[in-house]
Amino acid sequence: DIVGASTNWRDHVQAMQERKALHTLLAKRQEDLPPRRMKDSYLEVILPLGSQPEIREKYLNVYNSVRFGRILEDLDSLGVLICYTHTKQEAQPRSPLSIVTALVDKINLCKKIIYPDCDIKFTGNVSWVGRTSMEVKMHMLQLHGGDYSPVLDATFVMVARDPENKRPAFVNPLIPETPEEEKIFKEGEVNKTKRIDFSTASLLKMAPTAEERNIVHDIFLDTLDPRTVSFRSRILPPNSVWMEDAKLKSLQICHPQERNIFNRIFGGFLMRKAFELGWATACSCGGSRPFIVSVDDIMFQRPVEVGSLLLLSAQVCYTEKNYIQVRVHSEVFDADTREHHTTNIFHFTFMSEKEVPRIVPKTYGESMLYLDGKRHFTATLREI
Repeated sequence: DIVGASTNWRDHVQAMQERKALHTLLAKRQEDLPPRRMKDSYLEVILPLGSQPEIREKYLNVYNSVRFGRILEDLDSLGVLICYTHTKQEAQPRSPLSIVTALVDKINLCKKIIYPDCDIKFTGNVSWVGRTSMEVKMHMLQLHGGDYSPVLDATFVMVARDPENKRPAFVNPLIPETPEEEKIFKEGEVNKTKRIDFSTASLLKMAPTAEERNIVHDIFLDTLDPRTVSFRSRILPPNSVWMEDAKLKSLQICHPQERNIFNRIFGGFLMRKAFELGWATACSCGGSRPFIVSVDDIMFQRPVEVGSLLLLSAQVCYTEKNYIQVRVHSEVFDADTREHHTTNIFHFTFMSEKEVPRIVPKTYGESMLYLDGKRHFTATLREI
């Protein structure tokens, strides 16, 4: 209703054509848009798993708890809806903005189990605004004994684009009203700076630190065969797994059923599929049921078109005690050009029920994956 998208796949081209006329409603400058308060975008949504058992099946996993992949889909949808609420103009029945997920900054869980027979409440609002981007903070709570208790906190970054989803578009500025809101807004600024710093120090751009180089060299020395003392002869230390043996792959055909309102593949669907492959990889590596602890730094680098072949590769890149750090790489394959394009990188931190084997890289490339995984794991542990 907000966007004017068609729910019928056959009519999607016509619906997108009609959106072109909304270009005239876009603001030329951010200053032309009325400022908003945090409470203007605040939403509460109930997922009635307890009071409406008929919707439970979709959310149920084999352990009789809630599928976290479904929660990822709901968070993605809610984040977009919150941003449309923030940018809503009373005089315009349809929004000229195309709002899409740019980044899942972090999702931290404080409960191991999400129950399938108790109502869930999602709350959230816009917490920071740039010129064309918005940070959204969301919380999920579950009903127990008459009270809602926290389950997770999530921070997403959304971007606004023009009606055809081609160029950035300005969004309403945000005015913090209380000291608490000022603090939340400043956190949004800090998060933006952190993301830039983390990206700048990426191992794809810069060499590892001296401490990280020592870690890699110590792993290398640990794997040398003492009988041959040769650079080429490597042996696996006790209670360890070669990194190359701790990965799984999958292929998805992206059908129209999984499209979003702009007729690209829904970001929540991509997150669910990546999470489920990551979970399976952690399960096979740890040898027992893993529990999701944190999701961080999911960057949506390019959209996935309907009809694409989506290739997902999950790799355990770091383990410590009973924690497993999994990286999932997502790419689309174009059958006409025979080209592969990266669309997303996902980072998941799992906790296993028992201590897990140590992951050992063999090559320099694997060592960089190991260090990247260690960086993400250290940052997550600091958060939780």
